Amino acid sequence: MPEKLFINLNYLLRQRTVEGRRIEYKTGMNPDAILHTLCAFANDFENLGGGYVVIG
Repeated sequence: MPEKLFINLNYLLRQRTVEGRRIEYKTGMNPDAILHTLCAFANDFENLGGGYVVIG
C-alpha cells in the first residue's frame, strides 16, 4: 500500500510554482483540464497514492 500524501494546506497554497507527479495547479475552472488531471491521479499507474489538484 502506498504511503498517504500528507501536506500542510498553507504550504501547498504558497508553493504554486512547483508542480510534480502528485501536485497540480489550475488557474481557473476549466472542466476538461481538471477532469484530465483527476483521471490521471485516479489511474495511479505508479502507485503514488493520488495527489492534489489546487484550483484558483
